[in-house]
Amino acid sequence: MARTGHDLITACYPSACRICSVPVTRLSHVLLCESCLAGPEMAPADNLCPRCGVAQGWESARMAASLGMSECTMCRLAPPEFTRAVAYAEYGDTLRDQLFLLKYQHQRNTATHLLGARLAQAILRLRPEAAESLLVVPVPLYFERERERGFNQATLLAQGAIARLRRLAPGWSLTLADNVMVRTRPTPPLYSLSPKQRRSRLAGAFQVLAPEVIAGREVLLLDDIMTTGSTARECARALRRAGASKVWVATVARTQPFGSAWMDEAAINGPPLPSGVALWDGGSSTQMH
Repeated sequence: MARTGHDLITACYPSACRICSVPVTRLSHVLLCESCLAGPEMAPADNLCPRCGVAQGWESARMAASLGMSECTMCRLAPPEFTRAVAYAEYGDTLRDQLFLLKYQHQRNTATHLLGARLAQAILRLRPEAAESLLVVPVPLYFERERERGFNQATLLAQGAIARLRRLAPGWSLTLADNVMVRTRPTPPLYSLSPKQRRSRLAGAFQVLAPEVIAGREVLLLDDIMTTGSTARECARALRRAGASKVWVATVARTQPFGSAWMDEAAINGPPLPSGVALWDGGSSTQMH
């Protein structure tokens, strides 16, 4: 009966979808039309590096398998200190727009009732391998950035995901610890930098404030987007040095090399790139014109 009343109100006084501007005919926690609310399906795990989640071409995957290996070249040459990274889907299209609503239009309900649920689905992929009790650490923002935005989107996503997982996996103990690690300095946008430059900019940028909380625990590190994995690598390094036994990583979205949305990171993390600036991932570059 309540749903019928809500739908009647929405039909009489329609609002515009925050993404595509068509009239919203069904009331929900997020002001999106049914098409934009649906978004992408969860991406399959086929041909993904089992360590960092980057997509591997069929030829690369076959060659690695012939050598008895499954990880991507980058993870073999420079193994990250996290055990595994998972994501709900490739960053692009509706998922990109939904993340933009959260980060830049301050639509917090997008994290609580939509993106948090998608992050929960990604986290469930870790269930067979991870411990029965995990400490959940959102990737921190620098305090000035968080003050300007009014929130840390990773924390909101973590809260939404944990709430959903309490219903989906009631025996799994997930404890939010959003105050054990800080970003010690502002880091400029990294999307136009090479892997070496990213590592240099991020080196020492994260500090664990409460190592006694981390020591001996398995940690689930959460964020909105994973691009090259530089941030996840640096956070995992800080957590492992503080005594974490393992670090798992989960994000809502994952950009993929030369994928449909690989060169769109600037659209959500900063202003458009000037013509000729190269984007890097795993040592490869593409010129934007």
